[in-house]
Amino acid sequence: MATTTRLSAFRSIFSAIRIASRPGSASMGERLASLPRLVRATFRGEYAGTSRGRLLAMLGAVLYVVSPVDLVPEALLSVVGLADDAVVLSWIAAAVVTETESFLAWERTQPGRARAAGRAGAARETVDGHVVR
Repeated sequence: MATTTRLSAFRSIFSAIRIASRPGSASMGERLASLPRLVRATFRGEYAGTSRGRLLAMLGAVLYVVSPVDLVPEALLSVVGLADDAVVLSWIAAAVVTETESFLAWERTQPGRARAAGRAGAARETVDGHVVR
């Protein structure tokens, strides 16, 4: 079971990396920089692509990973204790990539939002489907 869990965690991480590293896709830095805008737009009701509950679950997962208190302690159960953290980390990575992919696409369609987002990060221009900086 631990092997299956680890394989699933690695699959999720590699899938998130593959999506995030596609040509023309936003960099991880841009994705992380978009998270505060995603949270604001969701909580204001402007963006319906995700829910408050999903964002709170993502926050809870981050707090679980960084918390010194662990449901399955590594000191007692070694590999199994690390496996639960790996599963949670892979879910966080996949959730961040998925949520920001949708949000950034939505943001580009909103009048005024793309310009504001461009000021927040590096200026971007798309040529033949590729992002040019």
